[in-house]
Amino acid sequence: MQNDKPLSPRLVLWLAPLSGALVTLSLAPFNLWPAGVLSCVLYSYLLCTCTPGQAVWRGWLYGIGLFGSGISWVYVSIHVHGHASIPLAVTLTALFCMALALLHSLFAWTYVRFVRALPGGMLVGFPALWVLFEWSRDWLLTGFPWLYLGYAHLGTWISGWAPVTGVFGLSLIVALTGTCLFLAWRSRQPVAVMTYAVIIITLWGGGAVLKPTQWVARASAEPLKVALVQPNVPQEHKWDPTWYQPILTQLQEMTEPLLGERDLIIWPESAVPNYVQRAGDFLDPLAEKARAAETTLVTGIPNRPLASREYYNSIIARGYGRGDYLKQRLVPFGEYIPLEAQLRGIIEFFDLPMSGFSPGPADQEPLRAGAYRVAPFICYEIVYGGLVARAAQDTDLFITISNDTWFGDSIGPWQHLQIAQMRGRENGRFVLRATNNGITAIIDHQGRLVQRAPQFQSHVLLGEAEVMLGTTPFGSFGNLPIIVGSAGLLLLMALMYLAFWRDVD
Repeated sequence: MQNDKPLSPRLVLWLAPLSGALVTLSLAPFNLWPAGVLSCVLYSYLLCTCTPGQAVWRGWLYGIGLFGSGISWVYVSIHVHGHASIPLAVTLTALFCMALALLHSLFAWTYVRFVRALPGGMLVGFPALWVLFEWSRDWLLTGFPWLYLGYAHLGTWISGWAPVTGVFGLSLIVALTGTCLFLAWRSRQPVAVMTYAVIIITLWGGGAVLKPTQWVARASAEPLKVALVQPNVPQEHKWDPTWYQPILTQLQEMTEPLLGERDLIIWPESAVPNYVQRAGDFLDPLAEKARAAETTLVTGIPNRPLASREYYNSIIARGYGRGDYLKQRLVPFGEYIPLEAQLRGIIEFFDLPMSGFSPGPADQEPLRAGAYRVAPFICYEIVYGGLVARAAQDTDLFITISNDTWFGDSIGPWQHLQIAQMRGRENGRFVLRATNNGITAIIDHQGRLVQRAPQFQSHVLLGEAEVMLGTTPFGSFGNLPIIVGSAGLLLLMALMYLAFWRDVD
């Protein structure tokens, strides 16, 4: 093979983190999707001849570039809202990114030690293992499913695969495209180059063919008239008792003119800074007006059942709708504190308001908005593709509420919006996204951004949402086929190696 010279340590030191950072450039708000493909090309190059020990270092540096560029926005919540000093906030952010980067150390070591030498290991073993490691971030230590390769491709041809395979299938195609390009450059033999080109054309062309497919259908000719309220309450005022009544007054003034004009009105996460059990004097009269006007009011609000020591982050439907939902997937260090007894009181960040929630039960009933069933997701939950897919089978519409105020004017809210768009594309459902200060948006069943409100302004986003019938293949089966397929592919390559290649070696 050509181009297999060992890489100098100096080259590795800058090329590995740069390769990881390219993934961030492929995602929102930059949307330079070829950068993600190039990242896989360079990562394959970095791991093509190194030893397992060298792979650990190179994978960690790649992870530093990926997470250091892609999730550095957690600094805003630690410093600005957690009131940690700049050195401490930088240190905590760096430690978080370095810890996540260890997953890429493990990926690189596993690939070089066990996968690279398998038949087809450099071609399809790398993408299959990549998918399994992305999936591991969906559940490992409660999960941090962010910065997946596939999210960059909502607007490309391969988005046609999303309703079939989900985001992991798109990640597989991006990684496989990268390995094909790398191996074509490495070999430079006409037959090999042609083979890799055929693979790429088949994958991307297949997505283009699938892209116009309508997996779901409109339930009726009349869309729902919706209003998404973005109050833009400063985070430092949210839990200040002196601001409680002004917050309620603002919500009421923004909402009452919409009653009877809109079928569905949505407030953001924790819009009412009080337990629902204590906010009846405000909510009940407004709910009565909404019921009389045949308008459903949905809001985020903390929930503490009577005689319970636990409290929950919740979303409720009132007026012409009904139902309560308790958030299942909580944000570590944001909504609950791991090692709480040891960490609380050390720095103010670990004592933020509402950082002691309990998780709600699984298999909760959907909310009702008139005659329609609505799947609710609170903030972080929309990033879990499997959780959303399970809800899609029994619901007509998605609502996600959030408070991305924690991350300021950073790339975090844009990434969050892009993830919500992918959930709409995967499941063939409209997604109504209401946030405190942005990015509030209406997303259609193809994952397209129909309307969005300006960030950092008090605003009511008026629009329409279609209720969809039917289920996409991904909505029916979730992530299971692509995960089992990736694991099965690695197992098949291992069996082929044991049966044929080992003797040759």
